[in-house]
Amino acid sequence: MVSPDDFHYAMETTRVIHEPDRRIETFGATRFEFEILSEPMDSVGKVCIRRGEVEAQKPQLIKPDGFSEIELEGFDPKVLRVIEHFKEQGIDLSFLQYGFQFKRSDISKEFVHDQLESVSDKALEAVRVSGNPSLAIIQSVDDAWEVGIMKFTLDMIMKSQDINRFDLKRRGLI
Repeated sequence: MVSPDDFHYAMETTRVIHEPDRRIETFGATRFEFEILSEPMDSVGKVCIRRGEVEAQKPQLIKPDGFSEIELEGFDPKVLRVIEHFKEQGIDLSFLQYGFQFKRSDISKEFVHDQLESVSDKALEAVRVSGNPSLAIIQSVDDAWEVGIMKFTLDMIMKSQDINRFDLKRRGLI
């Protein structure tokens, strides 16, 4: 269980060190792969690498109170605090009124005996070589790593909303 202090610490310290090349699709589902790197609190020189996928499914219907209706599949429901955090910061999440559903895949987990900076550098080099346009590399807190994934997902929604609004207006849907 993530305490309020752990949650706020994870929100403040999570960083996306490599962002996917694409944005969230307006009229279809969008799948992002992620690697989330964290240092376990009880280990020195050890990094946990979690790999998985997160999917933002296309909006299904317009909801008048979207913040309370965001669906999370595969996430701890307590992670919804990320949305509350953005609202407290005065960030406009009105685009979420369109009923996004987030789905997280199963997670694979691997431990590497190295320093976080070195593991991050290797992960960045690997994504440059592979050219994977849907891969995000995220550094977060080990005990609250799901907060890091949700923060990344909501950041992607915010970065995508202008083009999504344009697409919806162009088709006369808003």
